[in-house]
Amino acid sequence: MEIIIFAGFLLLGAISFFAFWKYTRLKGDIYAYAQKVDAAINRMERGDELQSTPYEKDDLWGKTYDKLLRLSRLYTQKNLEISEEKNKLKELVSDISHQTKTPMANIKLYLEMMAEETAPDRNEEYLKKLKGQIDKLDFLLQSMVKMSRLETGAIKIQKENTLLADTLALAISNVVIAAEKKQIKIDVQYDEGLVLNHDKKWTAEALFNLLDNAVKYTDFGGDIHIAVCRQELFTRISVQDTGKGIAPERQAAIFTRFYREPEVHDQEGIGIGLYLAREIITQQKGYMEVRSEAGQGSTFMIYLPNGL
Repeated sequence: MEIIIFAGFLLLGAISFFAFWKYTRLKGDIYAYAQKVDAAINRMERGDELQSTPYEKDDLWGKTYDKLLRLSRLYTQKNLEISEEKNKLKELVSDISHQTKTPMANIKLYLEMMAEETAPDRNEEYLKKLKGQIDKLDFLLQSMVKMSRLETGAIKIQKENTLLADTLALAISNVVIAAEKKQIKIDVQYDEGLVLNHDKKWTAEALFNLLDNAVKYTDFGGDIHIAVCRQELFTRISVQDTGKGIAPERQAAIFTRFYREPEVHDQEGIGIGLYLAREIITQQKGYMEVRSEAGQGSTFMIYLPNGL
């Protein structure tokens, strides 16, 4: 009987010791787990991205770390996006300040000259120049608004199945008068029944920018040829002119904001048209190309996807 009681005490002691050991180990595991979680969160708070570590995926810490790793990468990506948006905003503010400086200075100058001038005919001349500077400023600000709204996603491209002929007509109608003044002939080659899934308004805006440049930089009596070709994956719209052309080494820069060819600074314009055109086409999953040589005219090509 005593042996049985002694064995019972031994068993009870063994169970108590095992329970205490299990409790101590579990407490240690919880403490170590809490330290790892705390260290990972501290790294994320400092802005440091967690590194991939070959933890066992089946244990609790491995599963937790895997989720924290995904959260860390998402957090880092969002921070990069916010930083990029801030940089874009800074660039935009800087661009607006730089581009508006000249017309604003000219407006102020003409107003001062008008205040000192006594001859009515001279004041009339200053008024005309003032109007020109105000028109330039208005055009600049409208272009900047379009650009910023497109870049920030404030304007959403609304694609629908529309006759491409209607889009072409809308774009061409806005350059007809300027082309007639320079006796520039515009001819169009296209399929009248071609339907394309695109945003009519904004695609017409992109085409207008190409045509506007073609008219500006084509000499008196020149030609502009528009051709539409439906390919297997894309529909190509090309605008070919007989203008001054673009040197190959400058063609990579012409789509950047406010870029203007060195020899055309006496022409009207602020260097946003091609940038806007490419932005509009890119947002429709399309792309643009240019082929040109100095003195040989230019061909700008818009490619819009045939599918939805």
